[in-house]
Amino acid sequence: MKKTLLLLLLSFILAPVFAQDEQPAERSSKPVRFTFGTSILIDNHTVATPYKGGIELEIHHRFSLIENYHNLFGIFGSANTRIGLNYGITDRIMIGVGTTKDYKLQDIQWKYLILQQTGDNSMPVSLSYYGNVVADLRKDAAFGPEDQYRTIHRLSYFTQLIVARKINDMFSVQVAPSLAYFNSVPQYIEATDSTVYKGYKNLNLGVSVGARANVFGNHSVILEYDQLLTKQDIDVQPKPNLSLGWEIGTATHTFQLFVANYSQIINQRNLVFNTNDFTKGDYLVGFNVTVRF
Repeated sequence: MKKTLLLLLLSFILAPVFAQDEQPAERSSKPVRFTFGTSILIDNHTVATPYKGGIELEIHHRFSLIENYHNLFGIFGSANTRIGLNYGITDRIMIGVGTTKDYKLQDIQWKYLILQQTGDNSMPVSLSYYGNVVADLRKDAAFGPEDQYRTIHRLSYFTQLIVARKINDMFSVQVAPSLAYFNSVPQYIEATDSTVYKGYKNLNLGVSVGARANVFGNHSVILEYDQLLTKQDIDVQPKPNLSLGWEIGTATHTFQLFVANYSQIINQRNLVFNTNDFTKGDYLVGFNVTVRF
């Protein structure tokens, strides 16, 4: 199922590359606009960037896992939130900062729109580079033995190439290979041998796919799926991420409501440390609000 989904999305993106000669000559060579409604799809970034001098305020909220009416299906449980600001240095270059409740994460992020799809398919896809650096500000004890602690252990990094195509006025898709690196990861001593350590890998590869279907007016269905490709040295492997939601957009605001099986918000933590299994019904409700100035 995972391979089939990836192949389908890749075929949607790459097929026009081999069919450019069949496109009508009268189609515009101008860049295609509004491939996605905003800079973020759900938790993954899109190819979009703010315009030069533009500011985006991002509010992310994730309720706890849906259980039963005792916690009002996750609303009464522990929630995770992030608040961020993005600034358009140029129409193609963005820089941003944010703070996340869980693990006291502070992030700096950037994005560069390298290529932009054109109406005549002379450039059949859009391509953006996204990256971040995240600092974990928990107490020193969270990073292992005190005598081995270093400030650099708090840092993690995420980088991604995002390839997207607006298929038509209704449907857009994207594929994004990812690399995540943690200076410090949880490790455990093997029960039978005090010299053998098991745990998570510092360097991790993954891939994310996403889609947006405009249903009517400013209303769209949005979908994301993330798959960690690096196998961890632990007994139970991290789970893939799946989310499905509804997006309402205006010229200045975008509101997204969705269900997902992950809550970390920061990309590298979602990719590597998610333990919620969507095949077993581990879902939560979340929402994003983006305000553009």
